[in-house]
Amino acid sequence: MFSESDAWRRGRAITQLLILSIIGSTSSLLADSTAYIGALVMPVSGPAIEDGVLVVRDGKIESVGARSDVVIPSGATQIDCSGKTIIPGLICTHSHIGMGGGGDGSDPIQPECWTLDSINVRAASFERARAGGLTLVNQMPGSGHLISGRTTYLKLRRGGKIDDLLIKDADGWPMGGLKMANGTNSQRSAPFPGTRAKSASLVREAYIKAQEYQAKIEKAVDDPDKMPERDLRLEALVEALEGKRIVHHHTHRHDDILTVLRLRDEFGFQVVLHHVSDAWKVADEIAAAGAPCSIIVIDSPGGKLEARDIRMENGVVLENAGVNVSFHTDDWITDSRLFLRSAALGVRAGMSRAGALRALTLSGAEMLGLDERTGSLEPGKDADFAILDGDPFSVYTQVQETWVEGVQVFDRSNPEHLLFAVGGRGAGDDQTFQCCGERGGN
Repeated sequence: MFSESDAWRRGRAITQLLILSIIGSTSSLLADSTAYIGALVMPVSGPAIEDGVLVVRDGKIESVGARSDVVIPSGATQIDCSGKTIIPGLICTHSHIGMGGGGDGSDPIQPECWTLDSINVRAASFERARAGGLTLVNQMPGSGHLISGRTTYLKLRRGGKIDDLLIKDADGWPMGGLKMANGTNSQRSAPFPGTRAKSASLVREAYIKAQEYQAKIEKAVDDPDKMPERDLRLEALVEALEGKRIVHHHTHRHDDILTVLRLRDEFGFQVVLHHVSDAWKVADEIAAAGAPCSIIVIDSPGGKLEARDIRMENGVVLENAGVNVSFHTDDWITDSRLFLRSAALGVRAGMSRAGALRALTLSGAEMLGLDERTGSLEPGKDADFAILDGDPFSVYTQVQETWVEGVQVFDRSNPEHLLFAVGGRGAGDDQTFQCCGERGGN
């Protein structure tokens, strides 16, 4: 039997061990915090912060603000960013990095295809994107079909397989949209449409079938025997009808833009208008429809005939009309490494600096339905950010570092990363296989 004093001493010893354990665990957690100090921090969701501090822990933003206002956790790693600029990671709402294809030449409507099944995440284009400060892309199939398939939302984490980059919803399902197009891209010999009117009629026909399929499923909800035979094509369209999948619609000419809005109203799907070369001609109609626009800046003549009236002022005209505007690369059309320049050209044409930076970040996140997770530097959001050596709109500014969920994915001081940033022998090579244990292996 233990005496009362022995029991007390044993209890005190156990308590001390528990306290030490808690202190150790707390210290470990605090040590995992990193504070980036002294930079010009541009959160996008608020005004720029001189002599700012960004605190990151466990892949999330813990706090952001002026040095005088932010309490840096004890034991946090501190990184001096004096003279640098920190912005949210750039978001490309329309990218083709990884060369993920959609439908083939057998039919103009193939929503059942999914770029997830064809993306090469080891492609050099992913390295270029990281070097450009990109942290999130909407990886799209091409625009040669009226409906070419599902898109895939990807965080540009480092990884050797597609699963490492996927963004998943609350049910664990990979997130993405639905790619549609009109105009000249999808016009060719049958079974593809030869006119704009035929293009619209084929899309209507497809969505009417999807509505009928949807109605059958709803009626059979309590009787599995009455369920229609599963149809992958209609299933994808029903996802759009139910708002589970945002439609990302390639369109250029002013009349094509209005056709998209007409179809949206008719069938009720959510839509983001992409490219919209003629948006400046119908900006008021776009604004009245509440349709966001993902635009591209092309600073040299040429390209397709239906884009001949594209204007550098597209961004400012839409901004002034009250439209939510984002930029995209359509990589290779704009190299991902030059994405910041798109916003700079927008500013040159009259966009506000705040609006142009938002168009590279938070607006894109909103168009993908991911603005609660990323797109701005706010507590609780993913620690997706880029560190620049100057003003984001200066041609002389370079991306120094890119971070995704608190993990560095690009470092300009790393010679291997620098190669992809500036080009040279080997910069076009895809990621090579490395055995387990080798540096950088997966």
